[in-house]
Amino acid sequence: MSAKTHVAVDPGRCRAYGLCVTIHPDVFSVPAGSSTVQLLREAVDAPDLEDVEEAARACPARAITLRTPETP
Repeated sequence: MSAKTHVAVDPGRCRAYGLCVTIHPDVFSVPAGSSTVQLLREAVDAPDLEDVEEAARACPARAITLRTPETP
């Protein structure tokens, strides 16, 4: 069993630029009329991690954070 990485978007920082949606539309979404990104999944597995990390790096507002549970 692999640990999932938890994804969070800070609504106070997010400006809905949408770069994260372009990079990984299965995790991020900007609903019509919304001023912030909405998470479609709050945790991702290893196959999605590289794209989600890219989305976090690409965010101009630095609103995306990732947290990987520590393994014992």
